[in-house]
Amino acid sequence: MADAMRKQEPLRLGALRMLKAAFMNREVERGHALDDSDARQVVASLVKQRKDSIEQFTKGGRQDLADKEAAEIRVLESYLPPAADPAVIDRAVAEAIAETGATSSKDMGRVMKAAMAKLAGQTVDGKAVNELVRRKLSAV
Repeated sequence: MADAMRKQEPLRLGALRMLKAAFMNREVERGHALDDSDARQVVASLVKQRKDSIEQFTKGGRQDLADKEAAEIRVLESYLPPAADPAVIDRAVAEAIAETGATSSKDMGRVMKAAMAKLAGQTVDGKAVNELVRRKLSAV
């Protein structure tokens, strides 16, 4: 934060202040200091919120606000590990389908739970995993 203040980067500074506040709120909720996994979850949830906001701002014709949110996403994503490789996600979904014995979209919940457990600790988009599971189950 001090670096952002010195370099007079208001967007980055605002994103970092918001991130710090989110960390503090989560610590108060949990009653203890956050570990790395909790911190990643907080950052990922903030990124998800920003993506949802971009969608809403774009629908509302507020491209200026959507651009601001996109810039905040870039700042926040710099604190996340690199996104999981699509091949790794595909393999995890295939293994989850095989392990759960899923045969239809009715098994979607069990497959998602198993797939997300396999991908724990990696940065993955839940919507993308959900879509991949849906496609693979409809092909079975």
